[in-house]
Amino acid sequence: QVKLVESGGGSVQAGGSLRLSCAASGYTYNCMGWFRQAPGKEREGVAAISTGGSSTYYADSVKGRFTISQDNAKNTLYLQMNTLKPEDTAMYYCAAQSWCRRPLEHNDYNYWGQGTQVTVSS
Repeated sequence: QVKLVESGGGSVQAGGSLRLSCAASGYTYNCMGWFRQAPGKEREGVAAISTGGSSTYYADSVKGRFTISQDNAKNTLYLQMNTLKPEDTAMYYCAAQSWCRRPLEHNDYNYWGQGTQVTVSS
């Protein structure tokens, strides 16, 4: 059974940091990503990583601030978020698919976690 479980969300002031985790089970994913959705907005791709971490992909809005990584031994995906801004406030989701054909396109992902809330105050 495929299962993705996020953790690590919370409330932080602007300029602060958070690290999200996503524990994966049930399948070996070659492409995993982080997405976010703010109220009234469409879900957007934040970052993605391909097999063994050989390639990483970032939305322009988070480049230089966020880092995606994975620990294959623990089957865990991470998103280190630094220099957080109020506009980063959203529900963050972990997702997985077989191949990173369009890494930041949420419609391509088959499996999703339940989400973890990130709130950044000014």
